[in-house]
Amino acid sequence: MRNLKILFSYLGAYRRDAILGVMFVSVETALELFIPVIMANIIDVGVPAGDVSYMLLQGAYMLVCAALSLVLGLGYARTSARVASGLGANLREAEYHKIQALAFGNLDNYDASSLVTRMTTDITVIQNAVGNGFRPMVRGPMTLIVGLIYALILSRPLATVFAVILPVLAIVLGVITWRVSPLYRQLQTSMDHLNGVVQEDLTAVRAVKAYVRAEHEQAKFDAVNTELAHTATKTFGNAVLNLPVFQLSMYVAALSILWIGGRMILAGELGVGSLTGFMSYVLLIMNSLMMISNVFLLLTRALASVERISRVIDERSLIQAPAADAAVCEVADGSVEFRDVSFKYRADAAEDVLEHIDLRIEPGSTVGVLGGTGSGKSSLVQLIARLYDATEGAVLVGGRDVRDYDLVALRDAVGIVLQKNVLFTGTVRENLQWGAPDATDEELLRACRAACVDEFLDRIGGLDGELGQGGAGVSGGQKQRLCIARTLLKHPRVLIFDDSTSAVDMATDAKIREHIAQIPDTTVIIIAQRIASVMDADRIVVLDDGHIHGVGTHEELLADDNIYQEIYASQMEFAGEGESKDASEPPASQLAEPEPVAAYVSQADARKGGECRA
Repeated sequence: MRNLKILFSYLGAYRRDAILGVMFVSVETALELFIPVIMANIIDVGVPAGDVSYMLLQGAYMLVCAALSLVLGLGYARTSARVASGLGANLREAEYHKIQALAFGNLDNYDASSLVTRMTTDITVIQNAVGNGFRPMVRGPMTLIVGLIYALILSRPLATVFAVILPVLAIVLGVITWRVSPLYRQLQTSMDHLNGVVQEDLTAVRAVKAYVRAEHEQAKFDAVNTELAHTATKTFGNAVLNLPVFQLSMYVAALSILWIGGRMILAGELGVGSLTGFMSYVLLIMNSLMMISNVFLLLTRALASVERISRVIDERSLIQAPAADAAVCEVADGSVEFRDVSFKYRADAAEDVLEHIDLRIEPGSTVGVLGGTGSGKSSLVQLIARLYDATEGAVLVGGRDVRDYDLVALRDAVGIVLQKNVLFTGTVRENLQWGAPDATDEELLRACRAACVDEFLDRIGGLDGELGQGGAGVSGGQKQRLCIARTLLKHPRVLIFDDSTSAVDMATDAKIREHIAQIPDTTVIIIAQRIASVMDADRIVVLDDGHIHGVGTHEELLADDNIYQEIYASQMEFAGEGESKDASEPPASQLAEPEPVAAYVSQADARKGGECRA
């Protein structure tokens, strides 16, 4: 019942069409059920009396009933189509908005392929159930009830046949529904698996071809495809068992009524017209039962899909914004502080990713973060923008707990160039304007120069150049620079680079750092694998297995911190200390003259504002 309530709650503006559709089907059904009564009157009254005018009048009544049924049927078809498509659109919109509102911690519980299946296949199942099941959903029960009433009026002895057949059919339908219901859930899960493999293969198609692993991926696809086919065969094989059972019941009922009715006619207890009319009701009642069984199966599958969708829609975001009247809407400065912060991605995780982090970053300073793989570098900076909430302790930005801020205001003030760079289908301009939707071309070009995008911008068609899906038209390093430019356009108080120059050559990396160093009043946090990218920072934080191992300048850590010494030695082994120094401090001839950034940041204060934005 709960899933049905959820379904009806998303009808929205289409409730009127749903009500009209029910009315149309109800009246249409009543008219069609009245036709056998008229036919019985013609046979039992008009024919024996030879009253042609009576038979013509009754025939006219039948034509009127048929014509009205046709008109009402057309009206129903229109309204049901609107209800099905409208309900599907409302569910998709609700689910999409919910996904956008969920925290990273919530989304970690779902595969992307599963979310896609829920928004496409599951909603299509619901639309088909409403579109194809709306009429029999109303018509079936009404035909059954009214048909039984008319059958009782025509002949009570004959109507007793249904008292035996109906309970048997109800039990069979219940058993079939009980068996099929969990199979439908398995079917949708198998669809998730198929979509997951297809999505992964298409995303990594270059790697598949480069490593000549097409046969391996084909085997994976065959496995999930076979799983889906097997589940579908089993599911629909059980679902169609209702058809032979209902057909057998209909034939048994028809033979029983003909045998009993024939004996009653011979005994003078029943007229031929009454038996003919009764047989019409037998067909109507049995067809109504068939419709009801089909509706049950449609609903069973649709409700399994509703359950999957409602799980997403009912999900409570792990990050809750403060009340609008209590939210802080402006970040005072770029200071960042971690107070005894511990963090794990799941509440039931055995160990914390970060443990007892105490760290203060002064506003306007540049801080580097180094550490081995899995040391917690990305987890640390994601807490600053409240992409995740700390499990214990508090994270402060601008002197206030991040949980006190309006989320939009906080994330506008904290710009993150993520480790996984993402570009969207569209032009360079459209992608850059994610950072500032109202940015002018002049501002866009300044940001491009600061991120060294100007070096290749003309080659990809300028600001109007198409990037292709996911930035397929640019290299990894170019993609990183475009993402840096996009983030610079936000004019953030805190600017975070999460290993976002790993695909950029060292000379270009140095240029970008040179340009960013000129941006005033901005705290810069650089996560990097190369010491050369952070050695000039005001302070460097070394993480080890979720703990702060050391904090200091390059010279201090090189003298006192063994992990930093190991990283430095391993990198210098390949590059040599002199080359490293050259890479970190390239000659002036290799660096373009940094453009004054006063004009670049002139509109920062106007953009930040003090009001919360929805």
